[in-house]
Amino acid sequence: MGFRTGIVGLPNVGKSTLFNALTRTAAAQAANFPFCTIDPNVGEVAVPDPRLDRIASIAGSKRTVPARMTFVDIAGLVKGASRGEGLGNKFLANIREVDAVAHVLRCFDEGGVTHIEGRIDPVDDAETIETELMLADIATAEKQLQNIVRRVRGGEKEALQQERLLKAAVSILEEGRPARFVEIAEEDQGAWKSLHLLTAKPVLYVCNVAEEHAGTGNSYSQAVEEMARSVGAQTVTISAKIEEEIAQLEHEEAAAFLKELGLNEAGLDRLIRAGYRLLNLQTFFTAGPKEARAWTIRTGTLAAKAAGVIHGDFERGFIRAETISYKDYVELGGEQACKDAGRMRVEGKGYEVKDGDILHVLFNA
Repeated sequence: MGFRTGIVGLPNVGKSTLFNALTRTAAAQAANFPFCTIDPNVGEVAVPDPRLDRIASIAGSKRTVPARMTFVDIAGLVKGASRGEGLGNKFLANIREVDAVAHVLRCFDEGGVTHIEGRIDPVDDAETIETELMLADIATAEKQLQNIVRRVRGGEKEALQQERLLKAAVSILEEGRPARFVEIAEEDQGAWKSLHLLTAKPVLYVCNVAEEHAGTGNSYSQAVEEMARSVGAQTVTISAKIEEEIAQLEHEEAAAFLKELGLNEAGLDRLIRAGYRLLNLQTFFTAGPKEARAWTIRTGTLAAKAAGVIHGDFERGFIRAETISYKDYVELGGEQACKDAGRMRVEGKGYEVKDGDILHVLFNA
């Protein structure tokens, strides 16, 4: 199950520097000119979770396999992208393919890096991109409405549902608010997602600050936080330069470097976890002598569906899931101790898997 977060922003705000640090590679060019990233670069990153190592230690696992998230570095956007300016069409096509958006905002003053608008105003930058995405969504929605006219006249149920959702989206967008503010009933979720509206995607604002402000933020990042609170969004403050340096160090060296800077953890760890929360994800585990592995599912996933993440046959032939909570597993010291204490539960396919559950799935081949 893949979950993709797109890294977006105006040119020269630090998107590619951040992507390089995230993926521990230099695959994306990071240069001081617009459009240095033309094709989206894709990289997978491990989701930091200290529980996995603890489980592996107790289970005597030979290796650990963390949960992973996919990040996509998307070409910089400029005003007019909704009309195809710059690399607008490519930008919009690439962003449609991600599940969530990490919007990088320039919150540093460094004069050697040119801002495409000739000024530093991260809130205005956020509004620029949001406006372009809303304009693109209005165009998309209106085109879709035109395409379903005949089906609506014919009373086709699916078309009538689509028309209702599109009109609700246009109404919100014309008020200057993104499509994610439309209230969608549970039975409409599938149809809503199929509309592929850019501003329906959840957004995380990433404040890229200078090195000296990595731990405290600055007036720019504070303004972004205030703006984000007003629209119900999340923010993370990091220094992409620091993260890029840390990415080149061994674990022990990185820890020492962070301590020297007065930071408790890498900003990227916070960013990855924030992306995880943004997509409403959680983790369950499997553990044995060969490996301990973390698996990613959406919150609310039922046991049979979660089993299918491990292997399709597990979902099709699901019988039951022997389940132990992380708390019990650690406190009692493993699977057998939990069995002996009556803390291993037998759950059916309708069980809603909880974050941290350790599962052993039984199935018919």
